[in-house]
Amino acid sequence: MGSGILIRAFAQAYRQALANASKTGVAQETLQNVAHRGSKIMTEQEARQILGVSEQSTWEEILQKYDNLFESNAKNGSFYLQSKVHRAKECLENVNQGKEQGSSGQNT
Repeated sequence: MGSGILIRAFAQAYRQALANASKTGVAQETLQNVAHRGSKIMTEQEARQILGVSEQSTWEEILQKYDNLFESNAKNGSFYLQSKVHRAKECLENVNQGKEQGSSGQNT
């Protein structure tokens, strides 16, 4: 009997939380975040955060940070962090190549 009351109270609280979230737009923001994470595409901002570099960092600085983080995670055995570091470098590599192609296309 007590568990039935607890389940009904939980269900009611959950419905109220959903109603409050839809009023404030939190539900829509959460869905957008889930959709973004589901796509598994790393943004440039995420990549820069992972590697600890700014938008003004040179490619050489990015590679140096990558090498340091990749090697330290290889030694300490964190494959997850090592893969995140690698994906961040790949993302910034694509951004860097795009900038180089854009600037060389403007000169011709």
